[in-house]
Amino acid sequence: MTETNEKLFDQFAPVTPEEWRAKAEVDLKGADFDKKMVWRTNEGFNVQPLYRRGDIENFKTTESLPGEYPFVRGTRVSNDWLVRQDIVVANVTEANAKAKELLTKGITSLGLKLDNGADTDLKALLSGIDLGKVEINLIACPKCALEITKKLVELIKEAGAEETFRGSVNFDPFKRQLRHGVPFTGDIVATASELLKLAAPVKNLRVLSVDAIMLNNAGAYIYQELGYALAWGNEWLAALTEAGFSADEVAKRIKFNMGISTIYFMELAKFRAARMLWAQIVKQYKPECDCACKMVVNAETTRFNLTVFDSYVNLLRTQTEAMSAALAGVDSIVVTPFDAPYSKGDDFSERIARNQQILLKEESHLDKVVDPAGGSYYVETLTMSLAQEGWKLFLDVEDKGGFKAALESGDIITAVNASATARFDKVAKRREQLLGTNQFPNFTEKAAEKADAAPQCACGCEAQDGELKLNDKRLASQFEDIRLEVEHAANTPKAFMLTIGNLAMRLARAQFSCNFFACAGYELIDNNGFKTVQEGVDAAFAKGAEIIVLCSSDDEYAELIPQAVQAIGDKAELVLAGPETDEFKALGVNHFINVRSNVLGTLKAFNAKLLKK
Repeated sequence: MTETNEKLFDQFAPVTPEEWRAKAEVDLKGADFDKKMVWRTNEGFNVQPLYRRGDIENFKTTESLPGEYPFVRGTRVSNDWLVRQDIVVANVTEANAKAKELLTKGITSLGLKLDNGADTDLKALLSGIDLGKVEINLIACPKCALEITKKLVELIKEAGAEETFRGSVNFDPFKRQLRHGVPFTGDIVATASELLKLAAPVKNLRVLSVDAIMLNNAGAYIYQELGYALAWGNEWLAALTEAGFSADEVAKRIKFNMGISTIYFMELAKFRAARMLWAQIVKQYKPECDCACKMVVNAETTRFNLTVFDSYVNLLRTQTEAMSAALAGVDSIVVTPFDAPYSKGDDFSERIARNQQILLKEESHLDKVVDPAGGSYYVETLTMSLAQEGWKLFLDVEDKGGFKAALESGDIITAVNASATARFDKVAKRREQLLGTNQFPNFTEKAAEKADAAPQCACGCEAQDGELKLNDKRLASQFEDIRLEVEHAANTPKAFMLTIGNLAMRLARAQFSCNFFACAGYELIDNNGFKTVQEGVDAAFAKGAEIIVLCSSDDEYAELIPQAVQAIGDKAELVLAGPETDEFKALGVNHFINVRSNVLGTLKAFNAKLLKK
């Protein structure tokens, strides 16, 4: 055999972006390329269907290695993130036993939510836990932070773990303002200063929190969580360096707790962009070491998109979210149990949540590769695009006086709530889909016994709410409300599919209509087809249907609608599965359902008409 240096693709001529687009436009057969192929993000930039090497030639994100400034590719040279699970500490003995059990089941980081705040017996709570190996994160009200930190530092010293301990005390004086509209009444800078002094003997104890997860859970867009998190972190840096601390002393004590939403590659890019921008912010304070520019991030799967109905679909959501964070190189991950919207968690849901991360490590080996997305034309472009939008928002907040000032003025809460409102509107119209809730619901599922289990603050922080606070409703909540309203009513409305005429159209529209009304939990009666409208109407009345959905083709509706209107009269609600036109309205149809319908608004109106209290 003779060796050859012939390259595989030398026989093919290079294809320019213009040539590729021209061919795509031919295949689209006249459809608008930008409308069909280009995705406009909530962040305000376009995502193209194809990226090439030339798209990232001038990017700085590809010039560093993992572990190197500006840390866009990660702050470590490995990707062995910590698997974290949070425990609500109501009983110290029980919580200690549970914590030690979890450490035998793959958990390497503990989040301990202290119901009793500073009165918690930390020594008993952490008894038998190696403080040099297990990350410990203590969460309580901000007024308890000093006493908790003091106790924790004493325990760390007793264990001789000052150099090896990793963990945090969650001092977040902005939480009450965000979640409840009530400002923190203490002296933030004075408390934070004391915390820095208390934590000084322990190398990796972080005591200043940036809880951007709250923004994520409230429905913020990705660029908003990014921009506000950066401004939040900068608030700590600016206030405490002005109080006399060095940039190194402050930056190394900040911990970011961020959310993960469902948009897979965007979330991956968000964490890469966050590390890069944070490093550049810290660098402006002239730290002695670039290590101070590293962003430490705990990522938590969002609660905003979790659902009560068809709740096992939540496992798919949290799995892909955890993958985004793992591939992005975060420091630790919390997977929210699938039953979090209606349960405080049990052994089963918590075990599944743990195993979701363990699967990513032990079976998918995502911890074996650092920054696998590095160099990807698509992900690098998303990283830079998100960085630009997040940076614009950061600068806007700084122009308004910083995070604290923007929070107190209501700008941040108002902006996030506006985003949530826009997302609720999209869900109502199915422009944003929630599988099992506003699209393809489980027709027969009941959930009235599933009580709301909204997360609570420690130490009675929710005693009173102010006027302006973050949205606390999940994306599915409005659909769940109308479905639960049906469950609690004395009757369940029946929707009858009067299928007639063109076989393909009647089947497609009957399927669409069943899916539509199932979102409210109505009883659905589908049919193979009827020879006449009268036959279908008679069958509907025999079943006691309150809604009769006429399913056929547009061409046949002109003839069928008058027959249906006459046969039904005022004995049931006639709904047309098809376009809402003046012609069909003139024939007597008042209700239409189609892909442009406001599903939520339509179902609310039918509930108001048909439910017996």
